[in-house]
Amino acid sequence: MKKNLPLAILSGLLLWIAWPPTPYTTFLLFIGFVPMLLAIENIINDDKPKKGRRVFNVTFIGFFIWNSLSVYWVYNALKIVGEVVAIPITLIPYSLGPLLMATAFWLYYRLRLVAPRWVALIGLVCFWIGYEYLHQSWDLYFPWMTLGNGFAVSHQWVQWYEYTGVYGGTLWIWVVNILAFLIYTSLREAQTKRHRMALIMAIVIVVTVPLGYSLSVYHNYVEEVNPSNIVIAQPNIDPYEKDGTIPPASQLEILIQLSRQVAQPNTEFFIWPETAIPAPVYINEEQIGQNDFIKQAQLFLRKYPNGNLVTGAETYRLYNNRATPTAVPSPWGGDQFADFYSTALNIENGDRIQTYHKSRLVPGAESLPFGDALSFLKPVFEHLGGATGNYAPEKDAKVLYSQSGIGVDPVICYESIWGGYIARSVKKGAQFIAIITNDGWWENTSGKDQHLDYAKLRAIETRRWVCQSANTGISGFINQRGDVVKHTEWWVKTSIKQDINLNSELTFYVKHGDYIPQAGSVLAGIGILFLLGMRLRKKQTLTA
Repeated sequence: MKKNLPLAILSGLLLWIAWPPTPYTTFLLFIGFVPMLLAIENIINDDKPKKGRRVFNVTFIGFFIWNSLSVYWVYNALKIVGEVVAIPITLIPYSLGPLLMATAFWLYYRLRLVAPRWVALIGLVCFWIGYEYLHQSWDLYFPWMTLGNGFAVSHQWVQWYEYTGVYGGTLWIWVVNILAFLIYTSLREAQTKRHRMALIMAIVIVVTVPLGYSLSVYHNYVEEVNPSNIVIAQPNIDPYEKDGTIPPASQLEILIQLSRQVAQPNTEFFIWPETAIPAPVYINEEQIGQNDFIKQAQLFLRKYPNGNLVTGAETYRLYNNRATPTAVPSPWGGDQFADFYSTALNIENGDRIQTYHKSRLVPGAESLPFGDALSFLKPVFEHLGGATGNYAPEKDAKVLYSQSGIGVDPVICYESIWGGYIARSVKKGAQFIAIITNDGWWENTSGKDQHLDYAKLRAIETRRWVCQSANTGISGFINQRGDVVKHTEWWVKTSIKQDINLNSELTFYVKHGDYIPQAGSVLAGIGILFLLGMRLRKKQTLTA
């Protein structure tokens, strides 16, 4: 343990140093797992007992260091709901991710006991990809630490994400790490020079071919000219003062004035941040056109014939009974129930108003994980004033259309880290991506920088411009090859405009989605079944 724990800690530190938003250190991802693999090799080859437990403990510590240092800002984002709720929710990214990562390594150890090392290493990659896919799919999802996201600050290296998505990056990192590990062990185990040279040639090819291809695509990529003028407003309203301290009408006026400062007669989209129309003004979707703030926004748009406003709001629907699993007793009394939504509105220069409800809700803070199984807790949260599990989700990706037929993918905050989900909107007709977020909850931490960096990967995967409007974070425009062409500073009240190019072509990744993690998960499942079968066979042999 004494020599293996430092190796695991070294892996955790290397991965943290390599992680966005730190520039110029991305290459460390290619060796970050090597010390941990060596630690496991030491455990396998020593004569001490409880090897499986030691493998799990050592890897968990290393991954806890990597995760907690990389997403230390999560607590800031949740503390507004109160420490009682924020502390346990914070443990999801700090501890649950490392728990799943360590489990993948434990499964690798178990496979090493019954299979050759090369088979077990292939199994490790599948177990890891399976964990990543699980962690973006179940109710406790947090795919922020998906390995492929690590290239967000070096997006020039992964232009081929238009074919693979971020899971191609995960696969690339693992193959290089495994080859580096095998080169080291070949030296330690005195393997033949020919074997070492083959490994060295393999690692050179695996690094340089994808990198060279990507750089070639990056420098030769030319967008088809199809311009649309977009305005982004960043109101810089302190999220802790947003609800109650600053009147909603004043907040709306700030956004209107900022938008007017840079708008042109041909501006087609104004993009305002998440909950730009704040929580004290819940909008009844059945009467949305009668809302005074909606009318004020429509009045603003009259000066722009082709203008559309994509804005965040909080909306609700009323029912005479508990019509949906997410409905709660109406806070306005009576026998009615209500669903509340974090919503993106597309308000046209006319009467039509389209809605999209946030689908990927923050576990605990915005949704009750495993709602059916934990439904007995709903009255507790209702008693707490809906501190958690408060929003109802959209069932699937959606496209909002302008009156001229331009399709925009509305992405609300946390949703921007789901490449496959965004790809579904693009497949349905979105020609650019609008991310509306707050980001001020994270304060001046790396969270806001990571959020913008990750958006670059969505641009590459879909070959769509990304327009991000943050309340107090960083707003910006990202072109189709992932370059941030214009951005605001943090904690600045401002607005920016840009002529973007709309795109209707579909990338391979958009057409086929997350095929890599799906295949990896199937192989991981086969590996687990194989281990269970071997364990059962061993028991039968012992009892025979």
